[in-house]
Amino acid sequence: MSTPLKDPGPYLARLGFDAPPPPTLDTLRTLQLRHTAQFPFETIATLLRQPVPVDLPSLERKLLHEGRGGYCFELNRLFLALLQHLGFDARALTARVIEGDTPLARTHMTLLVTLDGAAWTSDVGFGGMVPTAPLQLHTDAVQPTPHEPYQLLERDGGWLLRARVGGDWRDLYAFDLQPQLDIDLEVGSWYVSTHPGSPFIGHLRVARTGDGIRKTLHNGSFAIHRLGAPSRRRELADADEVMHVLRDEFDLRLPVGDALREALQARLAADAAAGEARQTRA
Repeated sequence: MSTPLKDPGPYLARLGFDAPPPPTLDTLRTLQLRHTAQFPFETIATLLRQPVPVDLPSLERKLLHEGRGGYCFELNRLFLALLQHLGFDARALTARVIEGDTPLARTHMTLLVTLDGAAWTSDVGFGGMVPTAPLQLHTDAVQPTPHEPYQLLERDGGWLLRARVGGDWRDLYAFDLQPQLDIDLEVGSWYVSTHPGSPFIGHLRVARTGDGIRKTLHNGSFAIHRLGAPSRRRELADADEVMHVLRDEFDLRLPVGDALREALQARLAADAAAGEARQTRA
């Protein structure tokens, strides 16, 4: 990236380091695992239909000083700057999320890290199914992580990432190694945060990992997924309960004012109306 981190100290401290660690595979594994637990994936800005700047000063302010998380172009872009500061050979990639049979735009950012001649992907911004360990390219072996097992399969000149969830393999996203410039990332983020067809516009999606667990929130539906155990899900009653979960379960500092509460009330009301309409049609 063209602009270095202004002050890596608070970033490293959030990740449990009082001094810069060496650029090794063990360091990368530790950083990725801790990052997904410390910095939630969240789309509060797109729920509020606010701009999502992805320049480094804005990302440092939001994630390191304002108590917020972000989506892939925010989390992975800041993480990339940290890796490069520590001396890793790392660069950005973009991916197509798999949803049905229709090809989607390159709306996900992930990272390529080269260590001792071996290529690894590292991703701290894929929401509820974010890998919690780097994954090695050029092998189709099942790769364990502190959470689910993952696999990278060569497909059409690139790779397909999939994860085993509840005994079944789930396709997540496809990517290649085409170099990405800063402007490519800005365009991808602009599409995700402004296009009417983006699944983030007017919706709240939040995710965070923990020791053997994943927490997810989609609008008013909150779930805790524990390894080897059934998921627990509950529907939140109102905007105040959603905000309580955002603070207590995801450790987010919420924007001041009434805009978030009003947006949540509108979103929950729209979801309730859609649910009633589906029941009526059935």
